[in-house]
Amino acid sequence: MKLTYRRCGDYYLPNIGIPAEDMRPLGKYGRMRLRYLREHRSLLFNQLLLSGKLMKNLHSIDDACQERLDLLIPQMKAAEGVTEELKAADQMEWVRRMNSIHNRIEEILFNELIYD
Repeated sequence: MKLTYRRCGDYYLPNIGIPAEDMRPLGKYGRMRLRYLREHRSLLFNQLLLSGKLMKNLHSIDDACQERLDLLIPQMKAAEGVTEELKAADQMEWVRRMNSIHNRIEEILFNELIYD
């Protein structure tokens, strides 16, 4: 790994920045992982930041969480019988069940991908 430096007054500071290809905005799960790394895993955060792999790691976590969420919601809806007929008959019950499914899936994602 080669670092370049710039001079600021009497000091040389490393030229550390985010590569242009990693400038797309982070989603909810990527921001949660970033916050977790900053607050609880500062050594890993600094290693990823200094190696230039932080944003790539955060985007991969965000993408993986979103893919798993999109995959698991229809499966759990089918397993628990949450259908469009239920939505038409009792909207509040449908919302309650969908929120329950979403919250359980997010809890799985938090434990397996974000807070590991």
